Amino acid sequence: MEKFPMPKLFGAVTVGDRGQIVIPVEVRKMFKISSGDKLIVFAKSGGGPIGLVPAEQFSEFLSQANAMLAKIKIKPAVKDQL
Repeated sequence: MEKFPMPKLFGAVTVGDRGQIVIPVEVRKMFKISSGDKLIVFAKSGGGPIGLVPAEQFSEFLSQANAMLAKIKIKPAVKDQL
């Protein structure tokens, strides 16, 4: 089974009065994010991690997520509860 890579911590950001954050320069360079680019924001309802994905990469992100989920075997007892 392929190991899931550990995410890298890039630092902390502060939310401004208008709800804006500054994405660390290392992240912007890594994902080629420029001023005016669109990002998809997602989070687990009720709290939890918040994620940002460049809009043009979102469909690729979904395809990879679906492939990972397809590899997960659901136990029969859990499957019956869905």
